[in-house]
Amino acid sequence: MEKVGIGIIGCGNISGAYLKAMAGFDILDIRGVADLNQAAAEAKAAEFNVPVSTIDALLADPKVEIILNLTIPRAHVAVGLRALEAGKHTYSEKPLGITFAEGKTLADAAAKAGLRIGAAPDTFLGGGHQTARALVDSGALGLAIGGTASFMRPGHESWHPNPDFYYDIGGGPMLDMGPYYITDLVNLFGPVKKVAGFATMLRREREITSEPRRGDMISVKVPTHIAGTLIFENGAVVQVTMSFDVAGHKHLPIEIYGTEGTLLVPDPNFFAGPVSLLKKGGDFEDQPVDQPYADGNYRSIGLADMAYAIRNDRPHRANGDLALHVLEVMEAFTTAAETEKTVGITTTVARPAPLSDSLIDGALGK
Repeated sequence: MEKVGIGIIGCGNISGAYLKAMAGFDILDIRGVADLNQAAAEAKAAEFNVPVSTIDALLADPKVEIILNLTIPRAHVAVGLRALEAGKHTYSEKPLGITFAEGKTLADAAAKAGLRIGAAPDTFLGGGHQTARALVDSGALGLAIGGTASFMRPGHESWHPNPDFYYDIGGGPMLDMGPYYITDLVNLFGPVKKVAGFATMLRREREITSEPRRGDMISVKVPTHIAGTLIFENGAVVQVTMSFDVAGHKHLPIEIYGTEGTLLVPDPNFFAGPVSLLKKGGDFEDQPVDQPYADGNYRSIGLADMAYAIRNDRPHRANGDLALHVLEVMEAFTTAAETEKTVGITTTVARPAPLSDSLIDGALGK
């Protein structure tokens, strides 16, 4: 099968994970990496033995079919629009945009141009999450009732070398970590119907405790503790907490409840992890994770799936409709907090097809 040319724009912290994982997917042909900081692009190109380029050159290269957009969240839509204008499909790091309105602008532009858009996260395609999905689809939980989704940490200033953007417009725990959790919940339950929520920003400054900027102060411009409830179209109700303010907790990342059982789902920031099922009247039992992509970091599988989908003229799983729906849901938490009202979600989306042992033909899970 003919490879799909990939141009990478953005050579920051996450680009290394992508470049490492992309080497495992034969469909992907890296045509070049580029960044506004040319030194960063040159360093990443040398580290992974890939061509260095410029943004303009990648957009002009007729062999580049997909622009992989790894810029900061505030630049996702601007770079995505440039890619579409150049006739390229685009796949971005999460979130699709920092507001639903700008995400909708990107989706509309893609539809008008007849081009594809996609976005991370793609961790829901990992073996742990596909195993959980298969159990839900098998009816093991009975009627879907609800669940909990919890990400609660002290904040990224303890480890990230330049954590400022996590606390700027477009950052915060919901836009940063919410995509992993809400995307996985949509994978399990289907689309969200309504959102209720509250949000707080109790600290206006943060001290960086990581190197090389230890001791620098960051201004906080976004809510850092968000809690609320998702009501899904299937009737399930899920409690959600996303926080950069909690010292530690014992909640599992995702728990799913049904009339006949309870399912413990792996951390959606990773592709693998234990899956445990309790059937009514019994005890939790670890389930065999027999789905592929459960033995490493495949942070580019969504891009590879998109490339195969282009070659086979089928839908890709980490698609623009899914990313836009998740973005609207995340924004609804803030709207609900500001208005003190439940917010209805205007978009809907089909659950992504389950993943088989092959990305090539996109066959449904067995």
